[in-house]
Amino acid sequence: MSDTPIINDRPATDLRTADFAYELPPELIAQHPMEKRDTSRLMVLDRASRTVEHKHFYDILEHIRPGDVLVINNSKVIPARLYGHAEGRPEAAVELLLLRQREVDTWECLVKPGKRARIGHRMVFGEGMLTGEVVDMVEEGNRLIRFDFDRDKYENIYNILHEIGLMPLPPYITEQLRDNDRYQTVYAKIEGSAAAPTAGLHFTPELLDALREKGVAIAPVMLHVGLGTFRPVKEDAITDHVMHTEFFSVPAESARIINERRAAGGRVICVGTTSCRTLESASDEQGIVHAMDADTGIFIYPGYRFKAVDALITNFHLPESTLLMLVSAFYDRETVMEAYRTAVEEKYRFFSFGDAMFIQ
Repeated sequence: MSDTPIINDRPATDLRTADFAYELPPELIAQHPMEKRDTSRLMVLDRASRTVEHKHFYDILEHIRPGDVLVINNSKVIPARLYGHAEGRPEAAVELLLLRQREVDTWECLVKPGKRARIGHRMVFGEGMLTGEVVDMVEEGNRLIRFDFDRDKYENIYNILHEIGLMPLPPYITEQLRDNDRYQTVYAKIEGSAAAPTAGLHFTPELLDALREKGVAIAPVMLHVGLGTFRPVKEDAITDHVMHTEFFSVPAESARIINERRAAGGRVICVGTTSCRTLESASDEQGIVHAMDADTGIFIYPGYRFKAVDALITNFHLPESTLLMLVSAFYDRETVMEAYRTAVEEKYRFFSFGDAMFIQ
């Protein structure tokens, strides 16, 4: 008998990127967050009863039980987009997106235009406040850039980024963000992400307090969101796609809480695909989560057998994306794609500032 998982009567290895396509009217792409975070809509998918309910996010209180543990990603988005020019050539504009810190002052960056960013190329930002030099070429055309600045004036590069950097909003958001804090979760703590873990944007401090009062534990983990989460799938067969690696951390206290709650019969509920990928990367085959700091390039698609995650809170994702493939793996592809078609019909708001889905 074959060990290949069967998904909707098809081997997982036969799934194509086009199997995760759907039609989305552009007007359903949310351009701004809701005025109050937890008033977003919430689609609830119940795998046991195979039912669909349409609610608001604050109704999540009805679905999370005493004894459950909510796993959140407390990574914080940095103002990672920089505009400057080539050193000595103010007319030669350059744009950087800081993706991942490799050493103290060396970052993997996406550079535009890339053709002039050869090794040794130097660039200037913030009228000389920050300079950078290309020191190496890495995968997918990215560059390693070593930054320099006045260390007597600035403790680290993050201080400068908060002065001259811009929030790296996704390209499908064309409206200016009036409040940068709205592209941060209320529990964001550890700087380093190039994009927000958007499922967490729906939570308010009051909602988190209400969950705690109900007997729900909240366990923070951290995954710095980079291109690995959002890189488009260009291959026809999904199994040919290779994820970029991202750095994650599971604190010992969080691992203890998650394991104790699950052993006592509580559910492990991940807020977002990043928290989900973190736990699945840090757990063993018995579903025990281990404290660790590591890189992960885990790619979860239909056929994957989850080890540590019992329920998932997530946003509505781009067609043909690895995020949609992960969500499809958590339920099943045809049911999830049908739910997306329903969300379009019901005019849910999509993507980073859009509405949410709870799969239990």
